[in-house]
Amino acid sequence: MRLSSSRQRGFTLIELIVVMTILALLTTVGIAGYRQKVRTAKEAVLKENLFQINHALEQFRADRGKYPASLGPLREFGYLRDIPYDPMTQSKDMWQTELEPPDPDNPDAELGVFRVRSGSTEVGSNGLPYNEWL
Repeated sequence: MRLSSSRQRGFTLIELIVVMTILALLTTVGIAGYRQKVRTAKEAVLKENLFQINHALEQFRADRGKYPASLGPLREFGYLRDIPYDPMTQSKDMWQTELEPPDPDNPDAELGVFRVRSGSTEVGSNGLPYNEWL
């Protein structure tokens, strides 16, 4: 009982196409989930970095009586080990700094940085642009 030589064992073209389609669909779902998790992680890092920088600015002011003129003194005086990077712009130099409002009693006083925001204008998962996060 020998099988005819024209009929060989193996997969048909249709079976291979169905399997490849299923694998492509599973991969697409996996990649979409992965990208969402990466975005969530970057947003968590951004929130923590903003908190650390702004907290260091407040500590600097409490210790020295004024805000620093830039972010450099936070590292120089040991308030931060290093200036954190902005995960949305992938840069340490893209932070947007806000100067404190002028003192009406002393209008000639040097203004310092009292708040830092992200340099990215992309919109976060909460619907706000990253440069509006505190």
